[in-house]
Amino acid sequence: MICTVTLNPALDDVMQVAHFRKGQLNRAESSQLFPGGKGINVSLVLQQLGIRSTALGFAAGDTGVMLENMLAKTGMHCDLIHVAEGSTRINIKIHDDDDTEINGPGPLVTESDLQALLKQISALHREDILVLSGSAAPGLDDDVYARMMQAAPKGMKVIVDAEKKLLEPALSCKPFLIKPNKPEMESLLGHSIASREDLLEGAASLQDKGAVNVLVSLGKDGAFLMDENGMPHERKAASGKVLNPTGAGDSMVAGFLAGYLQQNDYGAALTLGTACGGATAFSSGLCTAEKINDVLAQMAVQEAEG
Repeated sequence: MICTVTLNPALDDVMQVAHFRKGQLNRAESSQLFPGGKGINVSLVLQQLGIRSTALGFAAGDTGVMLENMLAKTGMHCDLIHVAEGSTRINIKIHDDDDTEINGPGPLVTESDLQALLKQISALHREDILVLSGSAAPGLDDDVYARMMQAAPKGMKVIVDAEKKLLEPALSCKPFLIKPNKPEMESLLGHSIASREDLLEGAASLQDKGAVNVLVSLGKDGAFLMDENGMPHERKAASGKVLNPTGAGDSMVAGFLAGYLQQNDYGAALTLGTACGGATAFSSGLCTAEKINDVLAQMAVQEAEG
């Protein structure tokens, strides 16, 4: 079984606004409401790839109930813990020439709430896979991912996709995979990445700190993986018009995980992960199975043409 954890899920209101003007009235050309949060995104894309998962995390208030109802309509299984104070956040995503995001704070999560989640995680099996991704909710400390990994059964594969302050304490717990983007990797390393050699050395440094595999999303430049055997893998991104970068990194995690489980091959996992990331970027919401197959076909043509 795969379980994804989203500590601070959301309802994402994605708006297309032509010529957004700060400080003035703006009218959206379209608005769509999606269930949001990085772990939830991973679960939704896994579902498109034919892999079921369970979404764990926290919800609160009427918006939390709305989130659960939206997820239930997709057929996705979730087991969110309801907390007493606050509401599941609403995030505003404005897509224009430049993308603007306004993320709400989310509900207050207490130590008692966290203990309930840790109990869920400790009840999993060693053969299960745990995906920890996204920001922490108010009330949680920066070591929360490390605590979840320590609660997990020994030997379980854990994937971590989070910002520096949450990821760093978890590295000593030896996550199976981490997935920073380039700016996040630069923040972790404390210096810029200006060349392929910098990328290789940086990935090796993160492995020395505990990461088993290091997957780096590079946007229009594709993706890079340093696998557990010290072997680098690279994939070029498919070409297309970017409509919605929100969730592209989460889609890459889902694709990588699906490819790894289906073929037990890091190269194949990176290919599917890169395709899923591109498929979401070229869509108004998260990618569909059809869009993923289209992007995979395009990537195959690009590779054949050199």
